[in-house]
Amino acid sequence: MRPLLLIAALALLAAGCASEPRRETPLDPRAAARLEAVTLDPAEAGRIFNAYRASQGLGPVRLDPTLMAMAQRQADAMARANTLSHDAAGSFASRVHAAGLDAARAAENLGGGYYSTEEAFSGWRASSGHDANLRMKEATRFGIALAKDPQTRYRAWWALVVAGEPEKRVEMSAGPVGWFGSNRPTR
Repeated sequence: MRPLLLIAALALLAAGCASEPRRETPLDPRAAARLEAVTLDPAEAGRIFNAYRASQGLGPVRLDPTLMAMAQRQADAMARANTLSHDAAGSFASRVHAAGLDAARAAENLGGGYYSTEEAFSGWRASSGHDANLRMKEATRFGIALAKDPQTRYRAWWALVVAGEPEKRVEMSAGPVGWFGSNRPTR
């Protein structure tokens, strides 16, 4: 019985280290109003994203409902956990697989504390790794999300998922069997 209690205590301790504690005091009215004003317009995000891609000689991306849902789950999970992490909603690889995406042509940008869509994109452009994701040549679609919680470290949590088109799967038919190679019958 004691080993189980020890394991449970260690698990709780580890979980406590995974995120920061929530704020106990309310935000002052100006900070609360500023957070309340933070919004996400996906169409505006598309215009910002596509203008940047065009300036880099890249093709446009379009909003994708699957990627929007994936990004929202990630942003919500980060806000809940009060941690900026690609693993907040499960590993990126597992989320990509569950969404049926090609992992070689999918990427995710996260951000916290941005108070506008333009600020989020500006921050991502300023980071070489995030910028590489914005400039992913194969990208044709994206999803973006915002989650807010005034009791957390960043208050505004952002997630962007970009991906290429799904690979077309080739179906093999069970058609007639033919003879191949040197085992061909002779006449």
